[in-house]
Amino acid sequence: MILIPTDYVLILSFILFLIGVLGILIRRNIIFIFMCLEIMLNSAAFVFVISGEFWGQPDGQIMFILIMTLAASEISIGLALLIQIQKYFKSLDIDKISRLKG
Repeated sequence: MILIPTDYVLILSFILFLIGVLGILIRRNIIFIFMCLEIMLNSAAFVFVISGEFWGQPDGQIMFILIMTLAASEISIGLALLIQIQKYFKSLDIDKISRLKG
């Protein structure tokens, strides 16, 4: 059995979280922003799993299940809102949506 050092997993999780943050800051499309939020949630869940494995406790897997439940509910509500935004504004570009109409 090959064991991966905890440091490598934490670095990978940090890189995934950084990709998510950069995607939120750089992209203007709401779909990509939701995908970047999911990447950030997955990297946090990954840290919980590896820390639970490191300490030999099942708490990491329990937190992983809770985070995945939260992510599923976030995506289902978020996609429903995106459908309504697309119908109303005819675009998913944040710059177009954020303009106030008088």
